[in-house]
Amino acid sequence: MATKTTLNAKNLEALGAQRLAELLIEISTGSAAHKRRLRMELAGNHSSAEVAREVRKRLSSIARAKTFIDWRKVKATKTDLETQRRTIVETIAPDDPVQAFELIWQFLTIADPLFERSDDSSGSLIQSFHQAGTDAGIIAKAAKIDADVLAEKVFKAFQDNGYGQFDRLITAMAPALGNEGLERLKALFVAWSKEAMEKPAKNDRRVMGWSSAGAIYEDEVYGSRKDLTVRIALQEIADAQGDVDAYIAQQPEKTRGAPMVAADIANRLVSAGRAEEALAALDKVETKGRQDVPFEWQLARTEALEALERNDEAQAFRWACFEQSLNDEHLRAYVRRLPDFDDIEAEERGYAFAQAFPDANRALYFFLRWPSPAKAAKLVTERATELDGDLYELMTPAAEVLSTRHPLAATIVLRSMIDFTLESGRSSRYKHAARHLAECRSLASQIEDFDSIKPHDAYVADLKREHGRKSGFWSLVL
Repeated sequence: MATKTTLNAKNLEALGAQRLAELLIEISTGSAAHKRRLRMELAGNHSSAEVAREVRKRLSSIARAKTFIDWRKVKATKTDLETQRRTIVETIAPDDPVQAFELIWQFLTIADPLFERSDDSSGSLIQSFHQAGTDAGIIAKAAKIDADVLAEKVFKAFQDNGYGQFDRLITAMAPALGNEGLERLKALFVAWSKEAMEKPAKNDRRVMGWSSAGAIYEDEVYGSRKDLTVRIALQEIADAQGDVDAYIAQQPEKTRGAPMVAADIANRLVSAGRAEEALAALDKVETKGRQDVPFEWQLARTEALEALERNDEAQAFRWACFEQSLNDEHLRAYVRRLPDFDDIEAEERGYAFAQAFPDANRALYFFLRWPSPAKAAKLVTERATELDGDLYELMTPAAEVLSTRHPLAATIVLRSMIDFTLESGRSSRYKHAARHLAECRSLASQIEDFDSIKPHDAYVADLKREHGRKSGFWSLVL
């Protein structure tokens, strides 16, 4: 049972309104975010109009601000944005969807000034604007915004989408636009595409960069960007209208042989009940001898074959793709379609193939993904010399998984990273290598038989003999 000092609603209620008010004033002192939240709650206690006024004021303040938002300030900014967005959606929209739509649109328009002064390398802030776009679509439908007015707003927004804040807006707005609005929006983009861009005089052309072919001019870049924007918008409108042919028409013929483009087209054709055409679109891709065929293309092909009830071909293709890439998704799909007992046999066949796969590191990744730590440990102990210690993004989680029940295999993986770091003189990784060595020492007590590798003390002695002068490393070893 919770004690009287446990922080929960019931215990806090016991303090009484006056004491809670005093505590909130004390806690909010020095915190602009907490003060804004309290003002919002006070406004909501009166009317949604008061809350709307507070939100509008805060959004205007964010748009005017000049302070740079570095990575340390992103979290607080994200919290602020989410507070405003949720207030619009949860508090204002139910009472006044028209005003809520104006506010959510104001929210979307602060993206440009915000991103101009921020470092959103994590992608955290843009997520709030994508969600706001989805919210805007729901609110617009509830507010019954005129379709022509809405189409104009979406069109103008999409024309200036430099930071990608409006990437999902057309799809989000489709229900509110309806077919009439989508047709109006399509007409606007088609008309814009036909507008000639005024080419600046030669002396006025601005160079944005250089390539092997020479100067890259701003008017050329923005001309291409306009064409791309129109094509993406018309594709999104086609999807919203369920018009597969209109979507395909926006793909230049020369790009239809690209695997990802072909997969996108094929998926839409299969959904439209046109699997034969989907397969034909996929077969335009030249895959013979290629090792980099995307999983998405392979998946689209199996789905097209299954839609045509060519199930044996689909299974054979899945297995061939698995043998080429060791992608666990292919093996899972293959096994899932087999009857009982046959699936177990197929799994074992897949394990055996992975154990003998030419790339031991790729095989290790497969066993971690499956997951099968025991099979991963077998691979590591049998093919230790083939491990690439430079692949720390693979070896680090592998060592962590194996350390629980397979300390010898975990040690081998850790040593691969230590050896690579010291042999290649990667001083930036010395602190990690020192940590890995400490982990090896801890694991050594759990290993009864080191088999073909040297015991820990002997391994450390070898390191000192070969890399004893790397003082930057040894100073970090505890």
